[in-house]
Amino acid sequence: MQVEVLKSGLLDGVRHGFLGRRGGVSQGLHGGLNVGLGSQDDPEAVRTNRRLAVEAVAPGARLVTLHQVHSATALPVTEPFPDNGRPPADALVTDRPGLALGILTADCTPVLFADQRAGVIGAAHSGWKGAIGGVVESTLAEMERLGADRSNVVAAVGPTIARKSYEVDEGFFRRFTAEDPEHERFFSAGKPGHHQFDLEGFVLARIAAAGVGRVEALGLDTYSDPDRFYSYRRSTHRAEPDYGRQISLIALP
Repeated sequence: MQVEVLKSGLLDGVRHGFLGRRGGVSQGLHGGLNVGLGSQDDPEAVRTNRRLAVEAVAPGARLVTLHQVHSATALPVTEPFPDNGRPPADALVTDRPGLALGILTADCTPVLFADQRAGVIGAAHSGWKGAIGGVVESTLAEMERLGADRSNVVAAVGPTIARKSYEVDEGFFRRFTAEDPEHERFFSAGKPGHHQFDLEGFVLARIAAAGVGRVEALGLDTYSDPDRFYSYRRSTHRAEPDYGRQISLIALP
């Protein structure tokens, strides 16, 4: 199966793509384009999938990924890190052509950023911890240090778990509303003692509040489409022993 590349119209002119599990060489539980170095998949299959992903989006570019830890840390990058030496962080920015910034997800929200006028790009992994912790804001600050102007930045939000699929408990709800009572608008009623959380909407609001005027969300739910996307929560609900990861990529020419 051919690698599926989902794109945003806002990022026309920049090599980018949100990839799922379609394509790739992994088998069984990880079947498809699993790019997770931390998964229990065959390491050679993962390395092959990572090459296929880059070839589908930015042929000839060198892939840069992180050891993602659900933080708000964003790093400027000038060259790829070794697989066994990836720094703990959750966003990357660069002004160097030929680097493909890669963010891995399996329900969390991938965000790709670009200031085409300044020639600066960024990519962020925004789960709920990173979102409330400020990973979007950190990414934009690092882009500005490289010469970007956030008024010129556009952002695209890729496949992520949808509100209908994201049940959280009362403690989770209270954590967000204690931060800001206005956060209640990102929750809707669930079963007793539970709520449905709109992670995508929350991330979009953080991007807009940070001063990015043009944002697009693909509106695709990772949890409810097992043929197309990996999902940590779906794998957990199925009591599966492991799960795959998909990648989102952006690269300057």
